[in-house]
Amino acid sequence: MINIKRNDLYKWELIAWLWLAFFFNQADRQVFNVLLPLIKEDLGLTDTQIGIISSLFVLCVGVCIPIAGFVGDLYSRKKIIIISLFFWSVATFFTGMSYTVIQLILLRSLAVGGGEAFYAPSANAIISEYHNKTRAMAMSIHQTSLYIGVILSGVIGGIIAEHFGWRSAFYIFGGFGILLSALLLWRLKPSKNIIPSSNSSERKKFIKEAFFILFKKPSIVLLGGSFVCLVFVNVGYLTWMPLFLHEKFNLSITDSGFSSMFYHHIFAFVGIIGGGILSDKLAVKSKNYRLVIQGIGLLLGAPFIFGMGQATELVWVYIYLAGFGLFRGIYEANFVTTIFAVIEPKYRASVIGLVYLFVFSIGSISPFLLGYYKQSFGLSNGVSALGFAYILGGILVLIAMKWFFKKDSILQTAEL
Repeated sequence: MINIKRNDLYKWELIAWLWLAFFFNQADRQVFNVLLPLIKEDLGLTDTQIGIISSLFVLCVGVCIPIAGFVGDLYSRKKIIIISLFFWSVATFFTGMSYTVIQLILLRSLAVGGGEAFYAPSANAIISEYHNKTRAMAMSIHQTSLYIGVILSGVIGGIIAEHFGWRSAFYIFGGFGILLSALLLWRLKPSKNIIPSSNSSERKKFIKEAFFILFKKPSIVLLGGSFVCLVFVNVGYLTWMPLFLHEKFNLSITDSGFSSMFYHHIFAFVGIIGGGILSDKLAVKSKNYRLVIQGIGLLLGAPFIFGMGQATELVWVYIYLAGFGLFRGIYEANFVTTIFAVIEPKYRASVIGLVYLFVFSIGSISPFLLGYYKQSFGLSNGVSALGFAYILGGILVLIAMKWFFKKDSILQTAEL
């Protein structure tokens, strides 16, 4: 009885520690974007250089995620989580010492991006080890740190930067991450379920099979393509929206960092909860309803993205940010469920990792394009143009639903 109670306590202690780790994962990622106006002015960066730094960050995450998935199945997840947190926190700390574009690329794009990519696969896996009946609740609580991390990084980072300079923000965020990694070394228990390494030929065969599954079923390509469209918009928005509000509406660094993230992510949370509940109820009647909701989420989100860039009054920007977030959340509530419905269970981690490779690799182009065309096309028009990606993504979902999803599906309606 004592051991059961201790295990019950630990599985929620685990969520608390990982919530903090994921908070810094997202906060360290977003604080750079929040402080871009100050970094740009201090180091004399061009808009194109800013776009390159942000694009390489996303590209590095995309390249490393498939590797992180395989590593998380073969080695100690506790060690991977701690090393990942320590590595990206050290890189964040030293980002505050950067003076050149090359230094920012090495520390921010490659070191922080690569370190952060290894966290999620192992963290999600170790949560699933300790949570069975409470898995959905545990995953949901863990996921909330993404929204809180993005929002608070804007507030905290902005306040620190305005009072002590932008470099101090990186020192503080990185320093706390390093301290947290030491606490996790003390408090986290080792992983219970580690898949033994296969021999080299079996690993190569498995990877080859997973790669061919990716293209064997049109639904995977189409649904993955819709996610490319969403990520393309999201990384462009996350990179440039704080600077957009700062330049267009003369908001302070703190206000632009908070406002650009708060309204969007609060309503994204509402969209995820509402979209999940609605699709669970409708999926009892037909599994296609999940895809209908996904497609509607992207198609109805597009006008809000367009309006976000064209608005001339701040209150309307906030309204458009909220609508954009709401429909983003509605889409994201169903993406994993629908794409897993067409992937055999033993290949899911590998195939989704390969999907993410393409998703983040293509999505990484967005910050660069917005920065490159900022002077000639204008950031307002660039932000509005992102809406066309949502329209394309919605069309891809509906095509998958109409012609391929039923044939490719491996699950029954009740399981969806």
